[in-house]
Amino acid sequence: MLDLKRVRADTPGYDSDTGLVFLDSAGSSLPPRVVVDTVVGHLRREAAIGGYRAASERLPDLAAVKTAIGELINAAPGSVALSDSATRSWADFFYSVPLAPGDRILISGSDYASNAIAALQRARAVGAVVERVPSDSSGQLDLDALEKMVDERVRLVSVLHAPTNGGLVNPAAEATAIAHSVGALVLLDACQSAGQIPVDVAELDVDALSVTGRKWLRGPRGTGFLYVRPELAATMEPQRLDLHSAEWVDGTDFRLAGDASRFEFWEHDVAARLGLGAAVRYLLELGPDEVYEAIAARAEHLRKALPQISGVTVRDLGIRHSGIVSFTVDGVDPLAVRDRLAEQDITVTVSHASSTLLDMTERGLASVVRASPHCFVGFDELDRFVAAVSAL
Repeated sequence: MLDLKRVRADTPGYDSDTGLVFLDSAGSSLPPRVVVDTVVGHLRREAAIGGYRAASERLPDLAAVKTAIGELINAAPGSVALSDSATRSWADFFYSVPLAPGDRILISGSDYASNAIAALQRARAVGAVVERVPSDSSGQLDLDALEKMVDERVRLVSVLHAPTNGGLVNPAAEATAIAHSVGALVLLDACQSAGQIPVDVAELDVDALSVTGRKWLRGPRGTGFLYVRPELAATMEPQRLDLHSAEWVDGTDFRLAGDASRFEFWEHDVAARLGLGAAVRYLLELGPDEVYEAIAARAEHLRKALPQISGVTVRDLGIRHSGIVSFTVDGVDPLAVRDRLAEQDITVTVSHASSTLLDMTERGLASVVRASPHCFVGFDELDRFVAAVSAL
């Protein structure tokens, strides 16, 4: 069982009785102390001796960031490329997939706006088409519909593991098997899943996945990573290269890096990447399964308690659920809910239709309140939050 007292002591935001109830780990979570100390410590070292020398001192530690990520997602370190965000990682892979006129790109109904916009832009540029895979009666990706849609013209299927606007978890492994049956690539957006539910690339069998550091992994903002299947990484040419992702071999030629580092640039935030490594190692030290169980228990507590309040509707879809709990309060705008809770030092956020346009439009929702408790939140704090919602 997770040691809540230890986890709270390790979290600067909870190291004293501040009265904070933090329910926005789906946005930007509270980092553990080791992450803060790692980032600040390296910045101080840069200030003392300069960025280049400070980075050189930490080369083994920087390499260990990929090793830790590989352990978490069951991947070889060479199949991981570090970046500044999940969006950057997703786009770097997506824009490197060859597309031609008539090719098909499939997206899910809960796909994130950034992914959909990129798909529409490339389709417009090359003459490809973007099509939505319907949702089933539970709200998750309709596997039967996907199986009927795929053919040899489908080049890529974008699968959202867990959407930003609710607790749905899509059947990613099953969708991947269907896509692979026709030779299509699968790009999994694991931005909202890594760090709160198991993400094993061998079991999921995806071709690529994108992750951010600032959400459930509790790393710094400005960090993320891309996983690319090793044999695929060795054949793809990213749209942008530099002297890290490729080597200039003579006046007329260059050689791409042999692994996923071809998706990286030389310049990066060293302190932030070290912080990301510290966050992943901290999760591994706690025990990922114990953390996942703790998050699930807290989300389930809210899913049971919130519907007991008159006028409150939980909006989560799907069969399997994540740590995100979305809801609305009759007669109270979600922004007003957020702001009135903030006055009591309770932090939630709002997910707008513009982020998940297809799903939210279909359900007639302009916005929802999003509560996302991490493992460091106590059940007494969840009850305080529920009472505050009731008082609205």
